[in-house]
Amino acid sequence: MADRYLTFTATGPGRFLTRRLGLPQPTPLRRWTEEHPTLTGDLILLTPTTTSPYTTDLPTLLTSTPLKLTPTTPHPKAVVLDATAVTDTRTLTEVYAALHPVVRTVADNGRVLVLGSPPDPADHHQAAAQQALEGFIRSLAKELGRGRTANLVRVTGPIATADSTLRFLLSPKSAYITGQLIETGPAETLAAPADRDRPLAGRTALVTGAARGIGAAVAEVLTRDGARVTLLDVPSAHPDLTHLADRLGGTALPLDITAPDAGEQIAAALPDGLDILVHNAGITRDRKLANMARDRWTSVLDVNLTSVLTVTDTLLKTGTIHRGGRVVATASIAGIAGNAGQTNYAASKAGIIGLVRSLGPRALAEHGVTVNAVAPGFIETKMTAAVPLLIREAGRRMNSLSQGGLPVDVAETTSWLAQGGLNAQTIRVCGQSLLGA
Repeated sequence: MADRYLTFTATGPGRFLTRRLGLPQPTPLRRWTEEHPTLTGDLILLTPTTTSPYTTDLPTLLTSTPLKLTPTTPHPKAVVLDATAVTDTRTLTEVYAALHPVVRTVADNGRVLVLGSPPDPADHHQAAAQQALEGFIRSLAKELGRGRTANLVRVTGPIATADSTLRFLLSPKSAYITGQLIETGPAETLAAPADRDRPLAGRTALVTGAARGIGAAVAEVLTRDGARVTLLDVPSAHPDLTHLADRLGGTALPLDITAPDAGEQIAAALPDGLDILVHNAGITRDRKLANMARDRWTSVLDVNLTSVLTVTDTLLKTGTIHRGGRVVATASIAGIAGNAGQTNYAASKAGIIGLVRSLGPRALAEHGVTVNAVAPGFIETKMTAAVPLLIREAGRRMNSLSQGGLPVDVAETTSWLAQGGLNAQTIRVCGQSLLGA
């Protein structure tokens, strides 16, 4: 559904009126398009200390991005601050000193990226300083405005493990991700793709709930990035599923994901196995708990959580998911912050977060497979279009970017997670929603 307020505020009268009334003035986000696939402009690398372990390798890595690495520029498109060597409040103050002169000059739809290190449990000064960076970046993301984003990346191991993460966050594909903490490694990272425009070339993906909405967007982006897709949805969605599969050159698999033998049926349908498993199938059956019938509870848990657990277990046990494979499940802001009338849905989505946190390390150690999740916030879909007007407007504006996300924002994040470098993490795709922040 079109965001008429966003369109109105882009006009002269809209800017004047909203400014006078003190209303949000969202900036249209610059997303990936075939004509403009990258952010273009200058990138500044700031290093508040001289003892960073990445002093030599980081500039080389950033030079490989489409942005132009330069020592200084009046209006940078991106600023990367290497704060991995921040160990105490003195060096933490250098973060302020480095960013203070330039943050206001970052171009519209620009990026501020801070690199940190994992807090050291054996050094409480270092742990305090590195944890401080999280509060810093979450606050900065709420201040920037004009479509600009700010994120913190904690780097573990060689900086090369952060390659896909840096390229994603410094691209228009990450337009709706801001104010987030992302931890790279230790994951089984694939070799750098031969074709960065098609990083999933040669990979096979299965997307559940793929007939429409976010699932269809995920299938389209995975195909754009080179994957061969199999699209799964309930048999009643067969016409839409087949139409999309034909358009993408993929395969339709009509199947009830809650069937007791769904995992075995998927394995039989994919005798050569798969590399990417995307759990997107999900339903809502909203009622306050006091008014909720048992079947509303069980149906949501069965689709949103139980099927994810059982199908993943089966595909890992049978070796259907290849070593180096990726599992990406779909959580939700509702699973982080809760939502009145959605005890069943919020429980299922919080369960996804628990699944990812627990299974990720073991799946990587035993099968060489990473497990992550995306947690969408307010996304413009048919479901949110049916929400009452005032609630819908509140959902759109209650984030740092003052607008709803699009299905493609979730799809872009899913494709990035399918490329490797992260494990056991849930990435919020919510524009830094105030809910659960």
